Amino acid sequence: MAEDAAAASGAGDAGGFRVWALDGLPEVRPGDDLAKLIAATEPGLVDGDVLIVTSKIVSKAEGRIVEAADREAAIDAETVRVVARRGALRIVENRQGLVMAAAGVDASNTPAGTVLLLPEDPDASARAIRDGLRDTLGVDVGVLVTDTLGRPWRTGLTDVAIGAAGVRVLDDLRGGTDAYGNPLSATIVATADELAAAGDLVKGKATGRPVAVVRGLPHLVAEDHGDGARTLVRDAATDMFRLGTSEAVREAVTQRRTVRAFTDEPVDPGAVRRAVAAAVTAPAPHHTTPWRFVLLESQESRTRLLDAMRDAWIADLRRDGKSEESIAKRVRRGDVLRNAPYLAVPCLVMDGSHTYGDARRDGAEREMFVVATGAGVQNFLIALAGEQLGSAWVSSTMFCRDVVRETLGLPENWDPMGAVAIGRPAEDPRPRPAREAGAFIEVR
Repeated sequence: MAEDAAAASGAGDAGGFRVWALDGLPEVRPGDDLAKLIAATEPGLVDGDVLIVTSKIVSKAEGRIVEAADREAAIDAETVRVVARRGALRIVENRQGLVMAAAGVDASNTPAGTVLLLPEDPDASARAIRDGLRDTLGVDVGVLVTDTLGRPWRTGLTDVAIGAAGVRVLDDLRGGTDAYGNPLSATIVATADELAAAGDLVKGKATGRPVAVVRGLPHLVAEDHGDGARTLVRDAATDMFRLGTSEAVREAVTQRRTVRAFTDEPVDPGAVRRAVAAAVTAPAPHHTTPWRFVLLESQESRTRLLDAMRDAWIADLRRDGKSEESIAKRVRRGDVLRNAPYLAVPCLVMDGSHTYGDARRDGAEREMFVVATGAGVQNFLIALAGEQLGSAWVSSTMFCRDVVRETLGLPENWDPMGAVAIGRPAEDPRPRPAREAGAFIEVR
């Protein structure tokens, strides 16, 4: 026990724990049995200990050393998704589902011209070490495979668990109470990461001691292998910080889709107002503000508007000589607005526009305001996507502006520019055909 530390702990029913790094572990080579190498150091393990193993030696034993004259190419090969990019630095999701810098590809402590990849399945690696120690030493211990990464909002690195066997990786305190009797509704402790960080304090980064032991917390060791460290990785639905800033903007733009089927879940009015705040940052001519958004938050207001629009549409179709069957089909196609739990009607206001007394110039003036309104609507739709809300812009209010103004009590100079159906998508969108940007570009 070359390095021994004692620390008080408030976790579970433990009064304290000890953590130390193991001496005597040789240089690990591909094909080595880590459990036997650890057992050969005579670690003095007892039931209930937790072994903290640096992923680097696991990768070496599993032959995860690859030739790579270009480390960037190796990072590309291990990357599933780019989370954020700043210059040469990339934060990515790798094949193991971990979000970290450079996909965990390591060029240190490995021969020149090679890089070290993370274990292919860190949980399986932890299970193998645990089973090997049980067979070799007859002890039942927990095993964590750890790696170093940075964290959002915090400077500096720390070790976290990327593989686990026989360790309760999460301590779910929800449903309990704190010392003052207040209910705990959101507290889930990342126990495995806390153990990993404790082990890193005595292992160090350059001391040649890649394995540590934590003793005194047997309540964290499970009889079975458990769910593994993969449980610690947030899924996409609960990850509020899935992308970097610029990547999130691009994601919202490219993933915005027209949604035509919504759930009954109510829409948060605050989310729509935040989307309006984004909408009104669009460019506009003459320093004007040509956007107005009418928010139909009650079922009564939505039904009243849509009924009036339907009646006007039917009258138009009859004047066009359409059959009753054809009219019924067309009206049914407009149900996307009626089935949405929330509607917004963007309007164009020409306040501040210039009048030239020339049809060509006056026409161009209006077009500028229409373009500005369209930019505002696009901002609105993208911001709704960022709020995890689906939307569909429908042009129908533009064909019965007088009816819309009268029904909603809008000023005469407010021109409805379609309607936006808003809600939680009821189904995943269909794949969008790929569009090659070059097909839409002309260079002069």
